[in-house]
Amino acid sequence: MQLSTSVIQSDLASLRQSLLDLFCQVAYKEGDFTLSSGQQSRYYINGKQVTLHPEGGAAVGRLLLSMLPDDTMAVAGLTLGADPMVTATSVVALYAGRSIAPLIIRKEAKGHGTQAYIEGLTLAADAPVVVLEDVVTTGQSALKAVERLRAAGYRVTQILALVDRLQGGAELYAQENIPFEAIFSIQEIQARWAELNA
Repeated sequence: MQLSTSVIQSDLASLRQSLLDLFCQVAYKEGDFTLSSGQQSRYYINGKQVTLHPEGGAAVGRLLLSMLPDDTMAVAGLTLGADPMVTATSVVALYAGRSIAPLIIRKEAKGHGTQAYIEGLTLAADAPVVVLEDVVTTGQSALKAVERLRAAGYRVTQILALVDRLQGGAELYAQENIPFEAIFSIQEIQARWAELNA
């Protein structure tokens, strides 16, 4: 565990490096895997091992907050991968003097009560929202979140991810005219993982 309790005070460059190491230590695995997209892969990244890590979650929140446009009113993402990310970013934002609502988007509408797709505060129409995703492969998961948010009357200004697997997600978002940025590319994680495991 490379992160320390100074995660809240560290400069962003040091924090990013510590988060990269944490990904390599607890989230990145090599082998034979089937991804949620159905694709086969020789590696797997379990982002929840980082986002549900006490210090990893705080680091994720700080780094994502630093990437948000100033007018952002909410961060949102598909359950379950984005849940700890939107929560961490919202909590870190409050400590930084910003109020950013966390929104969790269900994969299927709730079967009772309001039957809502989106859980969280109801925002004004056209509110600017940033979609968060842990690992982007084809880009379909975050795009589903975008569609749900737009259907609710919100304006999606950006998609932010922790890791881009470089398998078509960025291109899909470009076709949809949605700005996209990831903290890490898969090449950076693999290169650091190789260094740490040499």
